[in-house]
Amino acid sequence: MKRRTCLKAMLAGAAVVAAPAAAAHPVVLHVDLAVDPAREQEMLKNFRTVFRPAAARQPGYIDVKMLKLRTAIQGAPPAANYRFVLTYESEELRQKWVASDVHKKVWPTVENTLQSKNYTVLLYDDATAV
Repeated sequence: MKRRTCLKAMLAGAAVVAAPAAAAHPVVLHVDLAVDPAREQEMLKNFRTVFRPAAARQPGYIDVKMLKLRTAIQGAPPAANYRFVLTYESEELRQKWVASDVHKKVWPTVENTLQSKNYTVLLYDDATAV
């Protein structure tokens, strides 16, 4: 009986050790958005109450933020007033989220508040993750 308990503990420990390896190199998506100033509060409310809660329930989700541009300190400012930043454990899991019916329902609540749907989308690997 003790041997069985010990074996279960070893297997559980191995699973915990293996789990961080999957998230060792997350991806971070940056999307520069030109939000219509007249719809800014609508976008922020939809992001907080609709998009973010739905995204947080998805496998591989790490974080999502909506950043408002304050000022460009150096270089030319982007043609956007907000930056959407989404972090996922892997590009494969992020793609599954994008293809999901939930994403197809919740992303338009943000996208429909934009002045243009021609926005810049950049995908980064998190080079600092160990």
